Amino acid sequence: MAGEDPEMAPQAATNTPDIAALDRLVSTCRACPRLVAWREEVAVVKRAAFRDEEYWGRPVPGFGPVDARILVVGLAPAAHGGNRTGRMFTGDPSGTVLFGALHAVGLASGAHSVSREDGVELVNIRLTAPVHCAPPENKPTPEERRRCAPFLSRELELLRSTLRVIVVLGAFGWQALFTVLSAGGWNVARPRPRFAHGAQFVITHPDGRSVTVLGSYHVSQRNTATGRVTPAMIEEVLLRAKSIAAGPPLTK
Repeated sequence: MAGEDPEMAPQAATNTPDIAALDRLVSTCRACPRLVAWREEVAVVKRAAFRDEEYWGRPVPGFGPVDARILVVGLAPAAHGGNRTGRMFTGDPSGTVLFGALHAVGLASGAHSVSREDGVELVNIRLTAPVHCAPPENKPTPEERRRCAPFLSRELELLRSTLRVIVVLGAFGWQALFTVLSAGGWNVARPRPRFAHGAQFVITHPDGRSVTVLGSYHVSQRNTATGRVTPAMIEEVLLRAKSIAAGPPLTK
């Protein structure tokens, strides 16, 4: 997408021909002034433990195969995780738990994800988020969520021929996903399906597509430290997703 205005990147998402082009476009976005200022400040100030590293400091694109059957939707990159490494769920405690679970159930080639160059690959699963920049206090504003939504919408469309399951980590991602699905014409019930760990709903599209949406508590450091979510709980959800994804489409 050479020549695109970085402040208009979300609007250009509709024209991306494939996942690779979408990922490149995401990484150039400057549509949200507050998020741009924050992510770049973090990349300069740094955390003491990473002071010798060069931070990514840009929006973090999705990670995983372009023909994935499973999509994991989180919240947003961590300031000293994805914003540092440039890869979703990489280099922070949340990623440690998630990649450990992914590896345990055969969806990742390694259990430890520390950098873009660590060689870890995902198997039939892709990681993304409804907000691609690290937000202050992990709290993007409603307007920032709205601006970033076209990226997730386009990602879902580009995965349309293979996507079978969406695993949503946390209530924020759940709300964001169903907003995008509704805007994309999917048959979303009213009131919308409620988020819960282990929740499972089949969502259909008028064109005949269907996708199973699974809910899981987020693998945040707070949730894992308090035992609200454990590796075993995450693995159970991922195994369910893997089983559903291995089957045929639910509708023609």
